[in-house]
Amino acid sequence: MKKLDVLTPIGLIVGILVFVFGVLYGNDLESFLMFIDIPSMIIVLGGLTAALFISFPLHEMKNMFVVIRQAFSSEEADLNELIQLFVHFSDRARREGLLALEAEVDDVKDPFIKKGILLAVDGIDSDVIVDIMNAEITALEERHRKSRALLEKAGEYAPAWGMLGTLIGLILMLNELDDPSTLGPSMATAIITTLYGSLLANLVFIPLAAKLERKTEKEIFVKQFIVEGVIGVQSGQNPKLLEEKLSAFLSKKEIEEIDHSSEEG
Repeated sequence: MKKLDVLTPIGLIVGILVFVFGVLYGNDLESFLMFIDIPSMIIVLGGLTAALFISFPLHEMKNMFVVIRQAFSSEEADLNELIQLFVHFSDRARREGLLALEAEVDDVKDPFIKKGILLAVDGIDSDVIVDIMNAEITALEERHRKSRALLEKAGEYAPAWGMLGTLIGLILMLNELDDPSTLGPSMATAIITTLYGSLLANLVFIPLAAKLERKTEKEIFVKQFIVEGVIGVQSGQNPKLLEEKLSAFLSKKEIEEIDHSSEEG
């Protein structure tokens, strides 16, 4: 079940608050308003959008907000629960045969587990099952990589367009050197676009891409765990040995928690 990943919005809010604090500390509200410049925003956001349009097809651009939304959700798999599920499957398969699992697999919510068990029930060779399931894992990793690439490229383009905006501002400033009183304000306005680009890249795009990459790694880890469980069931492995084998995927803390629960029970 998916739930809100609170660390993502908390991180964004903390980053914004730190930025606002840095601007307002020792200054007044008028100093903060100096950091709001509409032309600079248009240059950075407009240029960034144009660069992404050139780099990616339309259907991937349409999915951008769907991809971003995924960084705000999390779905933790209970590996201990999965271990018990595969131990149960292994025990029943050894007692009644693999065909007996066909009646139970409908209750399994995870389609990846269901696919693996059904392949085993159909009598598919273990090497073929591994190839099929690994191919799905590879395809998933590639889909996630493509989705993440959009945010990673946005993280590269944003500072570049910020620098382009600064160069435009400097050119306009140098064109008015006959009025020294305008140099300070003009320089400040020119540099704001660089600030916008860096802020978007280092607070939004790059961190969100890193979060999605971490989620992909965790999802692949769970699917590799499932492959081992399915093959253990298919090969008729002893339930106790299968439990020991799958427990290797657990962290030391998770194993201690399981042992503690067993002692209490």
